[in-house]
Amino acid sequence: MDFLTSPDFWFLTGTSLAKTIFLIFLVVLPMVSYTVYAERRVSALIQDRLGPNRTGFPLSLIPGFKKDFSPFLGGLGQPVADAVKFLLKEDFVPAHVNKLYFWLAPTLAMMPALVTLAAIPFGSTILGVPMVVANINVGLLFMFAISSVGVYGIVLAGWSSNSKYPFLGGIRSSSQMISYELGMGLSAVPVLLIASTTSLPNIVEYQIQNGWLLLPFTNGVFSIQKLLLWIPVFIAFVTFTIAMFAETNRLPFDLPESETELVAGYHTEYSSMKFALFFLGEYTAMIAGSALIVVLFLGGYHIPFIPNGDGKGGLSFLHVIPGTVWGIVNITAFFAKVAALLFVFIWVRWTLPRFRYDQLMKLGWLYIFEIALANIFLTAGILAFTK
Repeated sequence: MDFLTSPDFWFLTGTSLAKTIFLIFLVVLPMVSYTVYAERRVSALIQDRLGPNRTGFPLSLIPGFKKDFSPFLGGLGQPVADAVKFLLKEDFVPAHVNKLYFWLAPTLAMMPALVTLAAIPFGSTILGVPMVVANINVGLLFMFAISSVGVYGIVLAGWSSNSKYPFLGGIRSSSQMISYELGMGLSAVPVLLIASTTSLPNIVEYQIQNGWLLLPFTNGVFSIQKLLLWIPVFIAFVTFTIAMFAETNRLPFDLPESETELVAGYHTEYSSMKFALFFLGEYTAMIAGSALIVVLFLGGYHIPFIPNGDGKGGLSFLHVIPGTVWGIVNITAFFAKVAALLFVFIWVRWTLPRFRYDQLMKLGWLYIFEIALANIFLTAGILAFTK
């Protein structure tokens, strides 16, 4: 029990707790809420309509304020209104469901997406503390292992509802997620071969020193190996991103909850906060997936042509930027990249039609899997040839 009196133990515990609170409550949950708002506004823009543009913040209810606060085009208070609505709605549980698993399923759908964020390096350092909650050597394998648990929540929701539409949605989801997990895992192997590590912070560090994997010349150094490796890396990026769309049940892969066929799929019987947990789980999984793409292919928190956080080797005026301020800049750069990928998720949803189920499975097993597998051998051959 000596470790309980160790200053290092309490420092690690305190910093980990602070990073967890910052990441989940100050970044991810607000980001989830405003990703929903962004989706509604972007979809309205694509469909040539307005979207939510009225709901602001009711400051007129506070003594001394005469008007409500509705910044920009309005509607920024819509996520707050949605949250209040979910909290106040009746938590109705149908009599025919298996109540234990019916209650358990939303939690199993939400928690894995949150836990996977622990291994994501979302910044460099602040006051000497690395901006990653759990700096583990097998961070990528940890994310794959934990995210795969999310399928249990969806399957349990479909089965415990004792209704045909949720059951069909659960069956579809289990087949889809298991199929595309394999392709997604194989798509990440070329990154591991190139960086020679499964640690996500080390993968980011490799890209800081050698250029982003998807944009290999971001450190200003050219080589034949980089040029040749860009081909398998681009293939890995495309297959990994497609598999991530399928893993997060986003269009054109939203067969488990396709409204035109299955009412709402596996969460047809859910309401109130249980439905909200499924909703939050889907968008949190989108954020975690986008963050993983940024870490693996887009340099993580790195800003191009500035190799180190202290500005050494980069532009001379950056030498004067304190480390703490630079750490905040890194965090901002990371989440800016994540936000750009979230826009792509939204854009694709409102642009492409849904696959038929046979097309979805054919794409996963006959194309994504084979291409990802062949890409591993291509990467290994290039590395062997150029070293």
